[in-house]
Amino acid sequence: MIIVTGAAGFIGSGLISRLNQDGFKNIIAVDDFSKIEKAENLEGKTIKEKVERNALFEWLDTNNRDVEFIFHIGARTDTTEFDKEIFDELNVNYSKGIWEKCVAYQIPLVYASSAATYGLGEHGYDDNESTIGQLKPLNPYGDSKNEFDKWALAQEKKPFFWAGLKFFNVYGPNEYHKGRMASVIFHAFNQIKATEKMKLFRSHNPDFKDGEQMRDFIYVKDLIDVCIFFMHHRKNSGIYNLGSGKARTFKDLVTNTFHAMDKTPDISFIDTPADIRDKYQYFTQANMSKLRSVGYTRPFSTLEEGIDDYVKNYLSSTTYL
Repeated sequence: MIIVTGAAGFIGSGLISRLNQDGFKNIIAVDDFSKIEKAENLEGKTIKEKVERNALFEWLDTNNRDVEFIFHIGARTDTTEFDKEIFDELNVNYSKGIWEKCVAYQIPLVYASSAATYGLGEHGYDDNESTIGQLKPLNPYGDSKNEFDKWALAQEKKPFFWAGLKFFNVYGPNEYHKGRMASVIFHAFNQIKATEKMKLFRSHNPDFKDGEQMRDFIYVKDLIDVCIFFMHHRKNSGIYNLGSGKARTFKDLVTNTFHAMDKTPDISFIDTPADIRDKYQYFTQANMSKLRSVGYTRPFSTLEEGIDDYVKNYLSSTTYL
């Protein structure tokens, strides 16, 4: 059996779809299933059992011998949430509990970290484990991910294989439920569909022109490919970047969304909301050499390729992965 936490969410549900495609049917889906807005993400998926998030540890104590892998994707991901206790509970302490069960029962583990750990990028975007203690995330979400990374590295007892994957800006199908936290591509599609126009955040940094803020956008299908790679690889434990390795501007992103919708770009700018303005990353770009060095050879989708697939095959028809 393979456990996927955050199973009803954006990335977790897409991962289950891929596991099913690869012939893995005994999936244990772990989530807070009371959130009905995510239910459609699991429609049509083959799942052996649903386990409520708070019941997982007890379930593992009984069923651990049948578990061959854990993907811990579930987390509180709202970067505008500033209640540290929520992140301590869901992102730090819960993750520690999963780690400890993986140690006790010798279960290999892949867990989701985040590029939010890099803050303003003062120390670059290299997944060098020796510098993780120096990173300065910009919000409690990033702090929580970095705190767990530091804790994991400090442990004497580790799962026989583990990998923490620092997800950069992920976009793709199954994010319909995410609201404000959905990708800019998702919001662009809906705004363009409704108004034929798109508003982007104005730059409040003199080093970047409006719309030329840059992020490393990674298509969710590519991210899932890497997760599957590590499930089979099961060596070279550690923390890895997971982006495309190439920063692109928000203007590029929106222009490509217009093109995928067969519409003429019409972009204007509005002020960045005050509540996130001081915590805004103007540039991120994953150094992907570490992942390549352990044998991952598949190319990552270009922004053009990813947006074209997402818009034409999913957003246009509200289709799920």
